Amino acid sequence: MPQSTTWPNAVHRSLPDLLCWLDGLRRRGQVHRDDRQRCWHVLGHPEANAVLADHRSFSSDLRDLLPRREDLAEDDLPDEMELFQRGNFVRLDPPEQHRLRGLASRAFTPRTVAGLAPRIAEVTTELLDATGGRTRLELIDDLAYPLPVIVIAELLGLPAADRPMFRRWADALFDREVTDPEQPLTELAAANTRTAGPVLREMNAYLLDRIRACRAHPGDDLIGRLVQVEADGQRLADEEIVGFVGLLLLAGHITTTATLGNAVLALDEHPGAVAELRAEPALLPAAIEEVLRLRTPFPRLVRRAVTDTRVGDEVIPAGAVVTIWLTAANRDERVFADPDRFDPRRAPNPHLAFGHGVHFCLGAPLARLEARTALGILLDRYSDIAVATDAPVRHRDPWTMVSVNSLPLDVHSR
Repeated sequence: MPQSTTWPNAVHRSLPDLLCWLDGLRRRGQVHRDDRQRCWHVLGHPEANAVLADHRSFSSDLRDLLPRREDLAEDDLPDEMELFQRGNFVRLDPPEQHRLRGLASRAFTPRTVAGLAPRIAEVTTELLDATGGRTRLELIDDLAYPLPVIVIAELLGLPAADRPMFRRWADALFDREVTDPEQPLTELAAANTRTAGPVLREMNAYLLDRIRACRAHPGDDLIGRLVQVEADGQRLADEEIVGFVGLLLLAGHITTTATLGNAVLALDEHPGAVAELRAEPALLPAAIEEVLRLRTPFPRLVRRAVTDTRVGDEVIPAGAVVTIWLTAANRDERVFADPDRFDPRRAPNPHLAFGHGVHFCLGAPLARLEARTALGILLDRYSDIAVATDAPVRHRDPWTMVSVNSLPLDVHSR
């Protein structure tokens, strides 16, 4: 098992490093206890699927993993974390999770998402037009970051001028260095709280101001619908809307950014797949699913065992912290034939990139729509797309997120 000294600075790590480390974990069992990390690892697909589906036995409420107030400096702002989590139903269990997600779903409907398709195509074209016909693109800066942020900001009714601030928040929260991949999760949670505190203070204040202004004068946007939505006489409190809007604004856009970058990397590594997609554009949705399987943006999820529960061949005891490795589950050879191969025709493809069960990602339809629309336009617009060989690709630390911060491309227009 690699020691912490084996691992270089996070900016030098890439997906193969994570896969090698996960292979070492899998040799210890699809489900096993890790005394160093003080958690249980779940790596197999059936086992991960079972944990994610069983919200009664495995809780998403991880507040007891956060450091205690007396262990934090004043600037670490535990109250800001608590405020953000009030409406963040990803970190809540039923019935409260059902209530909040149900209310949010009434405003963020499938029809709302489907109606964004023309605007997504329009923004993609505008962003590529703005490159002025350059033969060298920086995919993240030119397209993969601004596209989903523009779409989500417009959907929420937030000013376009604030987009740089949204990116700064996302980078601070998701672009972290993990000094030791085997660090105990309680220590990692404490470090993350210290990093997140100032960002969450700024973001919470910004969103609360917007929500309260919209409460007074509701507009025809998602925040306007959220402040008015009602079910069984219940409405969302302003503080609950903060968590949902913050989650959609940050995790929503960064997932699409990651998926677009990951798709271009995957296709660059598999030119035969590019030829298939150009010849048969109807394969594009399946190709996006395969990208999500092979380069899962968020590599792991964490749960807390509520009761002693058998998972696979092991019994995970009540109170245990459980790390579900989506990256490993999505390459389980028991479920996916030739799991390391990129296959745009793979069917079925029951990957877990967007989770499973009651916490299946609410924003998954939007991320899929943005990714397939933008990638389709890229393939249609450029006869050749290749990752540049004379400029570096900058990867995020894959233990936090499988994505790139920069992706220089050489392109040729049709």
